[in-house]
Amino acid sequence: MTQPVASEKFSELMMDWLVELGYTHCFFVAGGNIMHLLDGARTRMKCIPVVHEVAAGIAAEYFNESGGEGRALALVTAGPGLTNIVTALGGAWLESRELLVIGGQVKSSDLASGGLRQRGIQEIDGVAITRPITVKSVRIEAPVSRAEFMDWVAKGRQGRPGPVFLEVCLDAQGARVDTASINQASPLPDCGPGSQDIAAARAGADEVIGLLRESSRPVLLIGGGVSRASAAALLPILGRCGIPVMTTWNGADRVPCDHPLYFGRPNTWGQRAANVLLAQADLIVALGTRLGLQQTGFNWQEFGRSGRVVQIDIDQSELDKGHPRVHLSVRGDANTLLAQILATTYPDYSEWVSFCRHVSDVLPLRETTNTTRAGYVCPYQFYLDLSHLAAADDIVIPCSSGGANSVAMQALRQKRGQIVVTNKGLASMGYGLSGAIGAAFGHPGRRTLLIEGDGGFIQNLQELATVAVNNLNIKIFIFSNEGYGSIRMTQKNYFGGAYLGCDMKTGLGFPDWPLLFAAFRIPLLELKPDWQDDPDFAAAIQRQGPHGFIVPIDPEQTYWPKISSRLTANGGMESQPLYSMTPDLPRDVADSVLRFLE
Repeated sequence: MTQPVASEKFSELMMDWLVELGYTHCFFVAGGNIMHLLDGARTRMKCIPVVHEVAAGIAAEYFNESGGEGRALALVTAGPGLTNIVTALGGAWLESRELLVIGGQVKSSDLASGGLRQRGIQEIDGVAITRPITVKSVRIEAPVSRAEFMDWVAKGRQGRPGPVFLEVCLDAQGARVDTASINQASPLPDCGPGSQDIAAARAGADEVIGLLRESSRPVLLIGGGVSRASAAALLPILGRCGIPVMTTWNGADRVPCDHPLYFGRPNTWGQRAANVLLAQADLIVALGTRLGLQQTGFNWQEFGRSGRVVQIDIDQSELDKGHPRVHLSVRGDANTLLAQILATTYPDYSEWVSFCRHVSDVLPLRETTNTTRAGYVCPYQFYLDLSHLAAADDIVIPCSSGGANSVAMQALRQKRGQIVVTNKGLASMGYGLSGAIGAAFGHPGRRTLLIEGDGGFIQNLQELATVAVNNLNIKIFIFSNEGYGSIRMTQKNYFGGAYLGCDMKTGLGFPDWPLLFAAFRIPLLELKPDWQDDPDFAAAIQRQGPHGFIVPIDPEQTYWPKISSRLTANGGMESQPLYSMTPDLPRDVADSVLRFLE
């Protein structure tokens, strides 16, 4: 008698394979075109419904980027489910972060062809839309093998990470398949840096080390391509090599601010002391950073003006882009090369280190040129105070754009053990709340601190429902200045104060914050200028569960220092170099801190 062939729905096998690859959480918005996929996921992983699909993508990105317990994906339906999540795919693409998005699609027999725009209900070509912003974008019209599916998913974690989009037709999801033939065992695909990347880094190490030994004023610039695990393992030996270290924004939590060799975050919107020191280094070794224009300044010709630039990156295209000028480029794994750098002995850099400390002492994180009117909270002092009050195991989410983000990168003093995540590449408003949700699910035993501007917060405020229903331990600080602060400043500085659509006076609408938070049954406290001494705040920040805090920010708040630009005669923009931030330093201070500037 013939034995029946063991069969299973393809959607269920897909979820089994994802569990093998470490996936434990699924952020989703339900829809008819993912009904089989969602049914398979619900018994195999923790499924978290969100209100809007973009939140599913951002939450999954931040879950994984923060090193959460397990791995998360986003599951969205066809049509609007896909178009709504494109912003999250774009953000993860620009930041080189893992993000698996599985989307539904109409039945394969209903796919448009022959020039049709649409045949199936809610049909839109997701693969065509996502291909430019993913490392892999595939439509699955019929069941595929375990090995092929796993290979596609793994692309998001190999080499330079990035999003993967898999669009699965409805009939393929529900198809019964011969389990034995389609589910044949095969080794799990390798993830992380490949053997060639590791070998290339090792091969380039001797030349980099030689340049460091010739240098008298070196700086290590650590980017997000250096993993937290590598940084934590190497911190104990960082002090022995004696080389000053700085971080990019994506690498902000790799080195604590109290490390004796840490000297800040240089950037177009970075710390003045770090920018000043970087301009005087005779060797910049940039590890795991693409050295984009925000990092080097738009006047990139001045980056590394006092010496040489060495760049170690996993993407050859970034090394070949032509800016900034690079003396030596190494295409390889930054973690491997950093380990070799720190395992070596170097000359005595103590004179250079002493100068770095002098500059950091002279140029404070909060500059006195900023003005904050009575009754408001100074955003710079807010971050300094929050840094002091925050615990070493907090997760800090300083949104992704505007003053709440840029001030954080200038004034936040990160502690050893903290996780700091932002998304500056796309710099989309509204990222913060969804990102905090993902980080909170990834680290259920820790507190998450979200700082977001009011203009950004209202773009995704519907996810307060997700925070409330899951009782997430997220403390939400909203910088309330009744508008888009950065847009207001641009219109003031470049267009003579011709304001439009930047605040409540020019057409924007904002909620009544107490009513909004009350609607979700989340407690809310408006901070006073002396908020750090308020016993109500002390109790609220320690209490488990969500809590909102309104931080009143002066609509006329100034944000110094900054890189200034001017309109040229032909309508273009010309920027100052990183070391020349506005306002200008007094002559005696400049002479003291720019000693080595050529």
